[in-house]
Amino acid sequence: MMEDSLNGTPMRLEEHLVPARTPPLNKISELQTEISQLQEAVVSHTVVDQAIGVVITVGGLHPEQGFQVLREISQHTNTKLRQVSELIVDWVHSEQLPDEIRTALNKALATARYI
Repeated sequence: MMEDSLNGTPMRLEEHLVPARTPPLNKISELQTEISQLQEAVVSHTVVDQAIGVVITVGGLHPEQGFQVLREISQHTNTKLRQVSELIVDWVHSEQLPDEIRTALNKALATARYI
């Protein structure tokens, strides 16, 4: 215990501790970055799922084969999986698909049908 300097009454030391403050700016920045990355991941996951749906519908495949086809296209064209997925989802509406992606898609579908 310590004595209060204003009126001389005993006070507990814990009462003088500074309350917790808001996180420092760098922590806030880190959390904002993490939120942004999580939002990006959710969007990416959604696009990949939609592309899987397109691939299994077009190719007459089982659902588990859809992701394998997308991955194969991505690897053979050296294109990120998300970008391949976006192109395939857009293809449904635009009926346009880059030749390299179309060739890889046809090859991957042919392979998947025989597995």
